[in-house]
Amino acid sequence: MPPNLTGYYRFVSQDNMDGYLRALDINVALRKLVCLLKPDKEIIHAGDHMTIRTITSLRNYIMDFDLGKEFEEDLGPVDGRKCQTVVSWEGEQLVCEQQGEKRNRGWRHWLEGDHLHLRMTAEDEVCVQIFRKVK
Repeated sequence: MPPNLTGYYRFVSQDNMDGYLRALDINVALRKLVCLLKPDKEIIHAGDHMTIRTITSLRNYIMDFDLGKEFEEDLGPVDGRKCQTVVSWEGEQLVCEQQGEKRNRGWRHWLEGDHLHLRMTAEDEVCVQIFRKVK
């Protein structure tokens, strides 16, 4: 049975955010700003419905979805694109596949103790973020 990810998580670290943003064609000034941000994550997981809020001092991003059901995701706040997205479980990892202009785009979340891991991909770039559960 997949874990329940409900909780509030604080940023701990990240690796290769600049490369990931470059793969999404984000301009250099915005990349530098985003690389300085330390986002929090709030996840509400109720059965087959999830809400993931990414909270920063620049802007917030809310992803609200039903597991296993494809939906159109508006990534305007991120990179100005829309894509067809489906989020589902692969074992104990929550996996998101985003079909659109960029090849190999998506992410996966998983827990290791009280740490939430996020692995984001776009083209050939991989960014990893780690968060610690605080409530």
